[in-house]
Amino acid sequence: MRRKIPPTQALICFESSARHESFTKAAEELALTQSAVCRQIANLEEFLDVQLFRRTRRGVKLTEAGETYSRRISSRLDAVERDTLSVMGNQGTATLELAAVPTFSTQWLLPRLKGFLHAHPHVSINLTNRTRPFLFADTEFDAAIYFGDGDWSGTEAHFLMKESPVPVCSPDLIAPQLSLTAEQVSQMPLLQQTTRPYAWRQWFASVDMRVAHDLNGTRLELFSMLAKAAVHGMGVALIPPFLIRDELDSGRLITPCPHSFDSDHAYHLVIPERKAESATLQAFRDWLVAEASAYRDAQSPA
Repeated sequence: MRRKIPPTQALICFESSARHESFTKAAEELALTQSAVCRQIANLEEFLDVQLFRRTRRGVKLTEAGETYSRRISSRLDAVERDTLSVMGNQGTATLELAAVPTFSTQWLLPRLKGFLHAHPHVSINLTNRTRPFLFADTEFDAAIYFGDGDWSGTEAHFLMKESPVPVCSPDLIAPQLSLTAEQVSQMPLLQQTTRPYAWRQWFASVDMRVAHDLNGTRLELFSMLAKAAVHGMGVALIPPFLIRDELDSGRLITPCPHSFDSDHAYHLVIPERKAESATLQAFRDWLVAEASAYRDAQSPA
């Protein structure tokens, strides 16, 4: 059945006109005459049977329907352009679209990724931040690195590592002290992470404590945000040390109470079952699992 899609040129003219709210500026941008742009808009409105612009003495203004259609069309044209540039720029190469939790990606994965790309020069990897599970069928992602229990419907999950977070804070927050007991930690402002809402409760439970306000405090989504808030003395945060090596080495953050715990969740590489036979994905999986295993061995006590 033929798709109900208007001509691409009409959509391009509409997107430019909507962005500028001017047929004249759209014509200049697209190297067309103003009359040509007007014809394209008129044809699009006829195709949709919807008025997209109001003509006024001062020019044109989007109607409510035009504003809604503009937002949707703009994002889709952007996606088409990205896909087109990707195809043009990756001739003869395989591309992996990888969704990954951001701080883990920047602090652990990226410093090692050069090794994989050097061994597989025909592969290109695109990284996009995602902090929560999603439906692979609704995206272009080939795989994901996420923190969870490994139970992701329609996928195979490969264990990478635990987190083992510890309390960290600015030394100025507790000066002149250098260390805190768990009881003293409970009296400090607790920085919370959106994707780990019970982290502090689990940490206190691991030292046989129940703290009434363990779910309270400033809530931030990313470890990088937590680290920045802790550096600025906003409170104590629970963060895995391997994600904040620079801050710890420089002394901007300290571990006043080095106790940690292992939750039931961990970092996993998740691959949709329908893509599990991809040779490129298998190569990346084998490399990543081996890198994580080597890292775990290096962190284990001798």
